[in-house]
Amino acid sequence: MRKSIGLRHAAAALPVCLLLTGLVAIAPVRAEDAGPAQQESTAPRTQPETSPSIQLAPTVVTATRVEQPSFDLPLAIDSIDKGQIQDAAKPMVNISEQVNRVPGSVVQNRESYAQEQQIILRGFGARSQFGTRGVKLLADGIPASSPDGQGSPGLFDLDSAQRIEVLRGPFSALYGNHSGGVVQIFTEDGPPVPTLSGSFWGGSWESWKAGLKFGGTNGGLNYIGSLSRFETQGYRDHSSAEKDQFNAKLRSDLDGGSSLSLIVNYLNQPDNLDPLGLSATQVAQNPRQAGTGANQFDSRRSLDNLQAGLVYENPLTSADTVRTIVYVGQRNNDGFLALQPGNQIAVKQSGAVSVLNREYWGAGGRWTHKDSLAGAPLTITTGADYDTATEGRKGFLNFTGASTNPMSLGQQGDLKRNEDDSVDSYGGYVQAEWQVLEALSLSGGLRYTRVSFDSEDHFICTNTVNTTGTPVGTCSGAYQANGTPLAVTAAQSTWNPDDSGKQNYSAWTPVIGALYKLTPKLNLYANAGRSFETPTFIELAYRPDGASGLNFNLKPSKSNHYEIGAKAFLTAETRVDIAVFQIDSKDEIVVYNNVGGRSTFQNAGRTQRRGVELGVDSDFGRGFNGYVAATYLDARFKDGFLTCTTTPCAVANVPVNPGNTIPAVPQYSVYGEVSWKHEATGFATAAEARWMGKMWVNDVNSAVADSFTVVNLRAGLEQRRSNWRFSEFARVDNVFSEDYIGAIAVNDANGRFYFPAPTRTFLLGVSASYTF
Repeated sequence: MRKSIGLRHAAAALPVCLLLTGLVAIAPVRAEDAGPAQQESTAPRTQPETSPSIQLAPTVVTATRVEQPSFDLPLAIDSIDKGQIQDAAKPMVNISEQVNRVPGSVVQNRESYAQEQQIILRGFGARSQFGTRGVKLLADGIPASSPDGQGSPGLFDLDSAQRIEVLRGPFSALYGNHSGGVVQIFTEDGPPVPTLSGSFWGGSWESWKAGLKFGGTNGGLNYIGSLSRFETQGYRDHSSAEKDQFNAKLRSDLDGGSSLSLIVNYLNQPDNLDPLGLSATQVAQNPRQAGTGANQFDSRRSLDNLQAGLVYENPLTSADTVRTIVYVGQRNNDGFLALQPGNQIAVKQSGAVSVLNREYWGAGGRWTHKDSLAGAPLTITTGADYDTATEGRKGFLNFTGASTNPMSLGQQGDLKRNEDDSVDSYGGYVQAEWQVLEALSLSGGLRYTRVSFDSEDHFICTNTVNTTGTPVGTCSGAYQANGTPLAVTAAQSTWNPDDSGKQNYSAWTPVIGALYKLTPKLNLYANAGRSFETPTFIELAYRPDGASGLNFNLKPSKSNHYEIGAKAFLTAETRVDIAVFQIDSKDEIVVYNNVGGRSTFQNAGRTQRRGVELGVDSDFGRGFNGYVAATYLDARFKDGFLTCTTTPCAVANVPVNPGNTIPAVPQYSVYGEVSWKHEATGFATAAEARWMGKMWVNDVNSAVADSFTVVNLRAGLEQRRSNWRFSEFARVDNVFSEDYIGAIAVNDANGRFYFPAPTRTFLLGVSASYTF
């Protein structure tokens, strides 16, 4: 019997969404706007010689690593510009505020800063248990994804962002280990003259954010820096959070047109509480309650991340440019989980406190050469990158004391896991664009990627003869909270094996595309390519059969991508983008079983994703603008396999039928917006609507989260006085107070799949800036 989370106000909100969608669909679009974002980019724009009145899309670089208008690229890429990102009436806290407006994109927000947001592109990344995987994340060229593919979108600083580029499809494979695409954020340059700005907003759930930003230019030195603090008590019980963020960029223009940039980013989130997921029954009772064990075990996470990078760009000649980057960082993460003591103390169990200390660095370089072939312009870019991360990972009991002493839950106790992990990723690539004819261009590329895993286990327990030098009946490297050695009895376990091991994955990922300019206002394109996605360390850690070592039988997932599309200006003010795609994957990585809290993984066989993406951006005139992004995506398992639906589960025994829908992937999603700005008074307002289809919550498709429609309103007023600029703004999210599920924990063994989203939410704020 299927379970469903009902939505009481969908009928009231749906007409508003349909009205917005209809208005946008029939209205013209400003030609200078780049797809889903209302562009105000200062980047150079190009125009077709035969139609100088048409301005094409702003420059993007993620797709080809060369600055080009997105209109002239044979792929799906969208750019969200500074005007949209730093809109005064937006919180500027989460990446979901921006990327949900891009076709083919879904960002799940668990309303818990103990778990980072989950970016899903074309259905990839939907089963991530925390953060983002399957999608490459970059901040000014510095990876916000670890070499094994686990990403951290919380590192993105929206206060100082110039633009966000979202690339879907096979060309993203030229960035390495992922299947879904690339999301890259770029920090803005400092203004021409020194400018200081500050902002503050407060709103529902005792939320507030304060920020300062200072930037300017002094000769050949350009600088920008932003600092912010965010606090909230959270919509749900046990969900309070703090977030401090700093981002800075310093660029020095050198002789010969070269430049050197220093980028520094710091994120600190201490003791962010985790309300955990709810069952369908719990959601019906009270969606604001904390999940089972959240209060009892004080589930929470503390995170700090500091990184810095240098970027050197040098135009060697008019035809040759070299760009190099080097970066270094450190990340510390302490997570407290909610597991019953009886499940934590088993020798093979890793406890319920995860302590991770990671050091990482990387370097990369690329050379771009412009030439000609057969009399036609040719641009070739070749490069290589290396990323490495080394981390000490420990697990502890989430309680102190024992049966003879009062237990203290929510406190770090005895050591249960101790290992040193490292992962290295190397990639070399070449990509090119050849303007074969005036109306025809060809693009292509080839990348080789190698990812190596190495794990050294220092927690080995045995009561049998062993060769590790560990005394029988004890655990190596193990100790109690009071510092005394940890002993193991035969009644607790027969053994905890040495889980050390190494594993390497590598693949060649080719891609090719063609763009044909049917008219100066209409471009048609097609592309095809292959991607591969390795397991993460979490997925490799344990073998389903319980034997020692990494899960060597786990294969990387490989996908073949096919896409056709069109980009058109229906009028001088109308931009329309459409893409039709199919992605055939094999060896998709899914959960195999979950025994005593230890998850293992398997390859599920073939999957298929078919979809259509549509973006329309419109300028109605007289200050009105509209936009719509719509996605249809059918994502299914092509092969059946066995899984577990309960815990404990020693052997997977529940069939997943061929044709089942991949969970957490909505079949339909629509984002619509109508905005109006009165230049004379500085008043601006907008209405947003987002409709999301239902989502299955597990592989067996036995329960769903229902579809929902959410409407948001925002308004602001701006004044300029001499060197001052002031603004006041207000925002109402979820105007009709819709009850809906904002995120899903896929395949949760206890049936606690659901993360309810907030009902009606208010925000009021002010900002001011002064130009010196």
